[in-house]
Amino acid sequence: MAPRANWKGFLRLSLVTCPVALYPATSDSEKISFNQLNRKTGHRIKYAKVDADTGEEVANEDIVKGYKVDTDTFVEVTKEELENVALESTRTIEIDEFVDRTEIDPRYLIRPYYLRPDGKVGHDAFAVIRETIRSMNKVAIGRVVLTNREHIIALEPLDKGLMGTLLRYPYEVRPAEEYFDEIQDVKVTKDMLDLAKHIVNQKAGRFEPDKFEDQYENALVDLINQKRSGKPITSKQRPRGENVVDLMDALRKSIGGASSENKVAAKSAKKPRKAAAGQKEMLMPIAGKRPAKEAAAKKPAARSRKSA
Repeated sequence: MAPRANWKGFLRLSLVTCPVALYPATSDSEKISFNQLNRKTGHRIKYAKVDADTGEEVANEDIVKGYKVDTDTFVEVTKEELENVALESTRTIEIDEFVDRTEIDPRYLIRPYYLRPDGKVGHDAFAVIRETIRSMNKVAIGRVVLTNREHIIALEPLDKGLMGTLLRYPYEVRPAEEYFDEIQDVKVTKDMLDLAKHIVNQKAGRFEPDKFEDQYENALVDLINQKRSGKPITSKQRPRGENVVDLMDALRKSIGGASSENKVAAKSAKKPRKAAAGQKEMLMPIAGKRPAKEAAAKKPAARSRKSA
């Protein structure tokens, strides 16, 4: 079942309008997350909202938004006042223009969403908008309000629906010059470039997300399983970086290394690939819960420090 929509409203191209819903295209819910605990008791830590001067806890209904003017001066803004400045894009994604995908600087991309018709009506209008964008090989640019802020959104066809990517405003992107001005102008020789290109050709392939695993997530699973089974935790030695003295020599050695890696990859490619979904599984059963086979796809329940 699809998750709850982050936004519902209308998609409009001139006089063509249809009801749509916007859903997150990515999720971090499968990643392992930690709670903060009291080292002495093993109990969870909770946070309270307190008055900075009096130290007294403040109820949610007594909390208002405020803009800081100077050290001790704030301009309070109520919920009603914010609603009065609500924009049309709060309920409607109005397509303003169409651009080539290559014109969108990757630095402006924030996160992807799925856009689909909302309900049983409007599918015809949605299809017209989708296929028009597809046939023109363009990206539609509009605006949408999410989390009380207006965002630029780029729409492009994806299967039977649309993918909407939130974009940053220019003031949110830092100038590259601030970071790149001090990089030295180095003359790269043809021999070095040829060797580097040879390495690239040896490592050339197709981007297949399924063959990548989250190694850090797997390491966390192993750590938690070891803790739950009472096994001792030992520190691993980290590889040390080496100073490159001769760049040409390093490039030549890299060619040999890349060749060996390709042979290993070719052998491993013959073996069936592991399922990528869910990364590694939690294998240690919890007393009184489902056996390991049933609980394999679930993350471990929160345990107190004593159980570790």
